[in-house]
Amino acid sequence: MLDPSHLDTLHLLLGAVSGVLVGFTLGLVGGGGSVLAVPLMVYFVGVPSPHVAIGTSAFAVAVNAATGLIQHARSGTVKWRCGGMYAFSGIFGAFLGSTLGKAIDGQKLLFLFALVMVAVGVLMIRGRGNAGVPGAQCNRENAPKVLGFGLGTGAFSGFFGIGGGFLIVPGLIASTSMPMINAVGTSLIAVTAFGLTTAANYAVSGLVDWLLAGALIAGGVVGGLIGTRTARRLSGQGALSTVFAVMIFVVALYMLAKSGGLA
Repeated sequence: MLDPSHLDTLHLLLGAVSGVLVGFTLGLVGGGGSVLAVPLMVYFVGVPSPHVAIGTSAFAVAVNAATGLIQHARSGTVKWRCGGMYAFSGIFGAFLGSTLGKAIDGQKLLFLFALVMVAVGVLMIRGRGNAGVPGAQCNRENAPKVLGFGLGTGAFSGFFGIGGGFLIVPGLIASTSMPMINAVGTSLIAVTAFGLTTAANYAVSGLVDWLLAGALIAGGVVGGLIGTRTARRLSGQGALSTVFAVMIFVVALYMLAKSGGLA
């Protein structure tokens, strides 16, 4: 954890500011919370251990995702059955992935994280013109596909110590063909589940800074409210996918520049 003597008001304030950004992206695109949270904890707040940054971020993102889920539920953009199925299988993957992730060098983990972000960003740009099927549902026919994507996404989520929204949203779209706005809202069910699973695994190893997590959560509540309202305005314009992808590219390039020499 951060040395308590260094966890002063400034660090908590920086944590809260980071939380606003994380909460905003969670509310806006369902993903990106941990994509931003981990590098913000390392490069902006100054958490010296990538593993502590990962564990702390996972918990805060899970709580902020739950807040965003409530907002999206009120807007009617959540497909509960799909989200439940996805989260159920993903929890097992998240546990296995997070167990493996703790054994990998923290800096190399950040580098691999950035490479995955670039790949997902490319996929989102390619599919930004796909409006999706508004009435898409999860049933016996597509259940194996939904559960499979959930398991795989959960494993990635746990391995990189993230809520996984930036993977879950494309996964939901690919397995169900639902519109982006529904994938955003529905993804928050799995983001919450994956984040809590990963955080619990890291907490057992003492890799969660609870005070800093509290600052992240406080800022995230504010950012989440703003992000959810913005998402409703942009839905149906294809803009959400573009915003999602651009955000991922920017953060990924920064992380590659910072950790590229460690690959």
